[in-house]
Amino acid sequence: MLAGFGYQALISIISHLIFITITWWALQSIRYEKIIKPNHVFQARVFLILITIAIGSTVSNFFLDYLLWSQQLPSIF
Repeated sequence: MLAGFGYQALISIISHLIFITITWWALQSIRYEKIIKPNHVFQARVFLILITIAIGSTVSNFFLDYLLWSQQLPSIF
């Protein structure tokens, strides 16, 4: 039983890291330099990192929930 939790935790960590990386890659295409106030580059980078984590984690949670629900579906029948 505990081994199942270990695998689920590992899949969750890997999923979050993959989707955070994909989100970071996708957000690099946005020209946010034009909306940054002068001399606030560090704050903009921190904001971009936080946005990346928020979006990547949300998408990862969606796919992990979808995976869990699809595994639970056969128990209906």
